[in-house]
Amino acid sequence: MFTHEDLSRLQAQSLKMQGWIRQQTFSPEMEKTLRRFSSWELGELILKVNPNTLRGRMAVEPGLPQGLVEEDGRQRWYTLEEINEIRRKLKINRKSLMPPRPAGKRAIRAAIANFKGGAGKSTVALHFAHAAALDGYRVLVIDFDPQATLSHSMGLSDVPEEFTVWGVMARDLIRETERMNAVSRGAESGTALPQRRLPSTITDMGLAELRTADFIKPTSWPTIDIIPSCANAAFVEFASAQYRHLNPEWSFFAAVSRYLDTLLPDAYDIILFDCPPAIGYQSMNAVFAADVLYVPSGPGYWEYDSTTSFIGQLSEALADLAQFTALVPAGTMRLPKAFLDLRFLLTRYEPNNDLHRAMYSAFKKVFEDRVTDNPIEMTRAVEQSGRFLSSIYEIDYRNMTRETWRRARQSFDRAYEEFHGNLMAAWSKMEAET
Repeated sequence: MFTHEDLSRLQAQSLKMQGWIRQQTFSPEMEKTLRRFSSWELGELILKVNPNTLRGRMAVEPGLPQGLVEEDGRQRWYTLEEINEIRRKLKINRKSLMPPRPAGKRAIRAAIANFKGGAGKSTVALHFAHAAALDGYRVLVIDFDPQATLSHSMGLSDVPEEFTVWGVMARDLIRETERMNAVSRGAESGTALPQRRLPSTITDMGLAELRTADFIKPTSWPTIDIIPSCANAAFVEFASAQYRHLNPEWSFFAAVSRYLDTLLPDAYDIILFDCPPAIGYQSMNAVFAADVLYVPSGPGYWEYDSTTSFIGQLSEALADLAQFTALVPAGTMRLPKAFLDLRFLLTRYEPNNDLHRAMYSAFKKVFEDRVTDNPIEMTRAVEQSGRFLSSIYEIDYRNMTRETWRRARQSFDRAYEEFHGNLMAAWSKMEAET
C-alpha cells in the first residue's frame, strides 16, 4: 500500500539526488555558468566572418575585447558579453554585425507546442533560445510546463509558484475583476450592478502588487531571461477552473498576453514559450499570446497520430474562444485567433532510418510547405547534452570529438536558421506599435 506520504518521501529522496546532479553538472554552488567561446567559434559560427579578416580587424582595433588567451597563445576565448560588445562596435565591409530587427515593433512571440510528451518541445525551446542569444538577440523564455524541464536546463530550481505563469494568471484575475467592478460602478445608468467577489485566499496573497519585472528571472546567459515554472505550479489547471467559476467573464486565455503587453516594446527581441504536453489553461494562454506556432514531433507513426489529434483539438479549443470576443479588453490580441505562421518540425530524426524518411514524406504530403525543411537529427552529442541539462551550444567542443559536436550543432543551426527566417517573415507582417 502506498499513500501520499510514501510519494512525498520518494520526492524528498529524489530532490536530494537532483541537488547532487546539479552540483556535479553546474558548479560547487549549484549555479549554472556559461562557458567562454573560442575565437574559432566567434569567427566561423557566431559572427560568420572570415577568421583572417576578423583576426586582422581585432588586431588593429585594440579597444575591442581581446578575450582570454590560452597558455600556448593559439586561441582566445570570449564571454558572451564580450562577443556582443564586438558585435556592436565592429563593422565588416561597412556592414553592421547586429541581428536584423524590424523598427517600431514589439518582440515577436513563438510557442513551441504539442501535447505529445517527448516530442522535443523543451529541447527545441532551449536550443532556439541559445542560438538566438548567440545571434545577438535579447530573449525571454516562458516555461508553461509544470515539469519545469526548461527552467531546470536554464539553471533555475526552487522557484516559488507565485512567480510562475500561475502567478501571472492569478494576478490577472484580480486586476481584471477590479477593472470590471470599476466599470460596473461607473455605469451611466447609475444602477448598481452586482460586484464580482474574490475570496481572501486569492486577494490576500499580494499578487496584485507584483510588478511586471517580478516574474522575470535572469539566467546564466546574459541576454536570456525566463519566467520559470516549478512542480508546484501543476495545480494551475485546477485553480484556473475555480477562478473561472469565481468570475465567469474573466477572459482567462488572455492573461499572459495582457501581461506581455505591459513589457516595453524593445525590452526583448524574441519571446519563446515552452508549452506543457496538454491542452489546458496554460497552453491556451501560450497559443493565444503567440504570433508563431511551432509544432515539434518525433518521426514515428504514433507521434504523427498524436500531432494530428493535437491540431484537431487545438482547432476546436480556439474556435470555442470566439464566444469571448466581447470580453477581451483593448490592447490584447484579437479573436478569432490567427497565427502569423505555423510550422511542423521533426525531431530526433535519423536520416538513414527508412521509417523516419517515410514519416517525413508523410508529414510533407499532409502538411505540405508547413513542414520545415531541416529536421533536428538525433546524434550522440544531442543525447549527451540532454544528460547534462545543457544545449549543444553550452557544451565545450573539447569535451568530445569536434566532428561529433559540430554535426550536432549544424543540425540545430540549420533548424534555427530556418526558424529565424520564418520569424523575420512573420515579424514583417506584424503591426507596428502605436
